[in-house]
Amino acid sequence: MEIIHAIGIEGARQARGLAVVIDVLRSFTVSAYALAGGARECRLVTTTDDARALVAATPGAVICAEEEGLPVAGVAISNSPTQIRAAELKGRVLVQRSSAGTPVASAVREGVDIFAASLVVARATVQACLSRHPSTLTLIASADHPEDHACARYMEAVIKGESPDLDRLLRPLRASDRYSHLMSGAWPGFPPTDLELALEPDRFNFAMPVSREAGYLRLTRADQPTPKG
Repeated sequence: MEIIHAIGIEGARQARGLAVVIDVLRSFTVSAYALAGGARECRLVTTTDDARALVAATPGAVICAEEEGLPVAGVAISNSPTQIRAAELKGRVLVQRSSAGTPVASAVREGVDIFAASLVVARATVQACLSRHPSTLTLIASADHPEDHACARYMEAVIKGESPDLDRLLRPLRASDRYSHLMSGAWPGFPPTDLELALEPDRFNFAMPVSREAGYLRLTRADQPTPKG
């Protein structure tokens, strides 16, 4: 199997085979915690206006949105797994808009199947991908950030039967000024607990396949068989 690494919207447009769109901080970490908390599905859109309109048209839906990583006025949940864990989502739809994950997923062309991924579902996503026996797998870092690259390298190592050293893969993130700023709690709408929740590998044993619908992408939960041994 050929493994291709790509970045951002342009990388998504060029994706071949089976595409995995990775957003660790924080969009597809939020999706995973929402589904683990009982959400029926997540619906991904590219603008906050689209998110508001879709929520208005979907009974009981919950909105989660940010603009350039910052909270949006009138939107209580700002792309935060900490906030998502505290929300009552059982049986409800979560509508998501983010600056990286949702537009990058939307850029993958028709005919290319998509999984959304983050560290908390990395190994389960690999399992789901391999079950389809693709000849080509495109791992797309939704942004040129070290945590998305770390997740892609972690997944590649699992595919190859290796034992990935996630601490080493995450060193560039933890050594960055951005990480220090996020850990300080000074970033609005980004509690430091989001980092702890996002950087725990393989917390959940489900993958997140994405399908195309009119006006949005539907992200759902696909539980994987429990590994033996």
